[in-house]
Amino acid sequence: MITTGGLFGRDDERRRLGLLLGNARNGRGGSLLITGEPGIGKTALLEASAAGAAGLSLLRLDGFESEMTLPFAAIQRLTIPLSEHLPALSDRQQQAIEVASGVADGPPPDRFLVGLGVLGLLAAAAAETPVLCAVDDAHLLDQESLEVMAFVARRIAVEPVAMLFAARDEETVAARMGGVPELALGGLDQESATALLSRSLAAPIDPASAAAIARATGGNPLALIDLAEGLSAQELGGLGLGNDPIPVGRRLEAHYARRVRETDDEVQQWVLLAAADTTGNIDFITSAARAMGLGEDVLDQAEAAGLVELRETVRFRHPLVRSAVYNAASGADRRRAHRALAGAADQHGMVELEAWHSAKATLGTDAHVADRLEHAADLAARRGGFASRASILTRAAELTPPGRVKDSRLVGAAEAALAVGAAQIAHELLERVDADSADRVDRGRMIVVRCALGMFTADPAVLLPAAAELARAADEFHGLDTEREQRALLRAFESCAVADRLMRGVSQDALGLRIEAASQLGGGPDTIILAGLGSLILRPYAEAVPHARAAFDAIVKLPNREMMHMGSVIAALGTFLWDDAGRRSALARASAAAREAGALQALDALMWATSLSELNGGTVRRAEEAIEQVREVRRAMGYDAENVINAALMAWTGSPRHVVLAVADGANAVGFGGVGASAIAAVGLRDLAEGRYRDAYDCLKPLIQDPFLQVTPLQYPDFVEAAVRSGRAHEAEPYVDLLMERAAANDSLWCRGVAERARALTSEDSVAESHFVAAVQALGRTGAQIDLARAHLLYGEWLRRMRRRREAGEQLQVALQHFDHSGAQMFVPRTRAELEAVGAKPVAHTDSGTPDLTAQESTIARLAAVGHTNPEIAANLFISANTVDYHLRKVFQKLGISSRRQLADRLDAADG
Repeated sequence: MITTGGLFGRDDERRRLGLLLGNARNGRGGSLLITGEPGIGKTALLEASAAGAAGLSLLRLDGFESEMTLPFAAIQRLTIPLSEHLPALSDRQQQAIEVASGVADGPPPDRFLVGLGVLGLLAAAAAETPVLCAVDDAHLLDQESLEVMAFVARRIAVEPVAMLFAARDEETVAARMGGVPELALGGLDQESATALLSRSLAAPIDPASAAAIARATGGNPLALIDLAEGLSAQELGGLGLGNDPIPVGRRLEAHYARRVRETDDEVQQWVLLAAADTTGNIDFITSAARAMGLGEDVLDQAEAAGLVELRETVRFRHPLVRSAVYNAASGADRRRAHRALAGAADQHGMVELEAWHSAKATLGTDAHVADRLEHAADLAARRGGFASRASILTRAAELTPPGRVKDSRLVGAAEAALAVGAAQIAHELLERVDADSADRVDRGRMIVVRCALGMFTADPAVLLPAAAELARAADEFHGLDTEREQRALLRAFESCAVADRLMRGVSQDALGLRIEAASQLGGGPDTIILAGLGSLILRPYAEAVPHARAAFDAIVKLPNREMMHMGSVIAALGTFLWDDAGRRSALARASAAAREAGALQALDALMWATSLSELNGGTVRRAEEAIEQVREVRRAMGYDAENVINAALMAWTGSPRHVVLAVADGANAVGFGGVGASAIAAVGLRDLAEGRYRDAYDCLKPLIQDPFLQVTPLQYPDFVEAAVRSGRAHEAEPYVDLLMERAAANDSLWCRGVAERARALTSEDSVAESHFVAAVQALGRTGAQIDLARAHLLYGEWLRRMRRRREAGEQLQVALQHFDHSGAQMFVPRTRAELEAVGAKPVAHTDSGTPDLTAQESTIARLAAVGHTNPEIAANLFISANTVDYHLRKVFQKLGISSRRQLADRLDAADG
């Protein structure tokens, strides 16, 4: 417990702050966002800093309004004192921090990769001494830095690091810092406030006056301390009993402004320069002051006046002094200061800073300044600062005369805003574009952004016609920008997959023709991929397979940075080819690339694709692990992870039938027709598992009668079983033939196995066994464990009908083992019932797997088992190496093992 000295009047506030610091000292970190009126959060930081001085190394970071458009500005300042720990990071994390900080060139880093690097730096520093990282005025951090700091705060687990943020009570801060615990502070109670004021004064004050001032300040501790420092007890006594407003809140800012106006004119100009500056660099401010004709000693006068502190950098005694100076100045004076700072930035080669100050110094439009701002926006993007790029391009557009260039900059700002998830800002920027006067390329870009916004906000009015709209965007790009044209059509295919049968505005064939036409343009991998997708839609299966295979191979050969954005296309082509191993491998590689790059949004999409794919040609267990990783990614990004659901997986894992169908209806209502259809198909399969064959038939037949691209053939085997078992074998025959034709064309063991299984169901008893055996043999050489288990189950049921009870029991025991290992529990009751029917007792299943491990523990265990080091695992999962070590120790304890080799053996046994 910390001693607050009266600064906090509530026990729960003291407890929460004391617990945070105590945990950090004891090796378990945490974070806290303190919000309140100006001064209250700062006081909490001061209190925590004083209390944490014993045994905690203090890192201070302040937010500055003038830096809010400079990407990673605060992170650059934070990492300077931590630079000695850079060698503890991976090369990629080091590069991310250096590129983001502007000290090295390289690929633009994702902000979450920068966050992982900062987490590693803090963990390395804390290995020597527990760390308290205190961030003041968090609401004034640049957006990239705030998101990085929030990411770090969410990922701290077992590191001796406490992160304490102080911010004004603003909704935007809480939204950006989602997932960080918040403590909303009010002022001190009357007794504590009066005691603080009395203790802060050099001479006694009348109790009645002290109480009046305490009430007027609302118990704001910093206001009380500042008043005590700025006024004598006699002055305060008169103020407390008089009619003049007590200077707190906005009045406190006015109080500081009056103090500034009492200084010499040169001092006022100098402190205005310092307030408008973003660097705090004394030499830089001095260069600007010299350009304004200010004397060399004016900075000493400003310090003597108690307005600033001159150390390694210029610091205002309080943020309200800075805002008071800047806000009290006239517009002309502010522009003059920014012009001087722009000149100093130009002399020092600070390109971004020069453009920013020049923009601040400009009234109306100025094409030359706007050009420089656009260049600064490009530099921000090279550092991964897309939020800053959006802000800078927006300002550049404001300075640009009406016309094509202005429109292009607004669209570029919208694209950058969308890249960081700022959907509302992107929408507002598009609304400012004059679509009638915009050129074709910009109109196409606007369509692409609007469709992406529709996906982000789940707007059915946009989702359903998105494929048609993206095809229209491709038409706008045609003949002007081939790369954008082809990329728009790739997105059109993805939108088609999302909307599924609900797609509006274009038919599947029309979209296929447009995609195929674009595949004739130029060369390169996009051309090959589009040709494969066009064939998937338009051509007979056997004719389409070579083109689809070429497209899949082209994706696999893409650089990681491109492949990680192709998840839905990988899933579609891999499914079309019935290539379970290739699809799994490609999705795993793309996911690894996204993790390495810190591209959490791409990883989110890839894990969704993996979860859905594993339910067809994989295992339920792997599907569940993938969806749990989606939740973990959402938590890392600060989003709500509790409502992450895969409706099809819900059907597989026991959710009531009516609940799954309701979720499917909800997905269809917002335009996610693919989600709805997959849920209905999974419900039909569960009906099969539970022996409700007529229900399964009724559920699956509408999907079969209204086929959709590569998805519907996956449902052929289920429909065949439902039709045969409900007395409609004649309806099943055509789909068995189709499966056999596909197996002959694609050379897939997975496809061959399910086709043979389906053929066995429709064959005479004299030949059925050969097909069952062929199915088991083919599927046994794939990763499609559920389909293999179903083949053993059906074979066992057939053997029971043939009165070959011992052999039936053997097949059913194998099926039961595979269902258990794969997590397909919905088939277990049917399998056990069949075993009982043949008089066999189900063998007690000794689970050599990992039933007691959490999803994160299971993932860490599997990565460790194949040889990854703790730092490598940490980089993959966006956690620290300390957290990996903590979870591995828990895994070893739960499994009763002591080495990674034992872990590998255990997991190999679990995978069967």
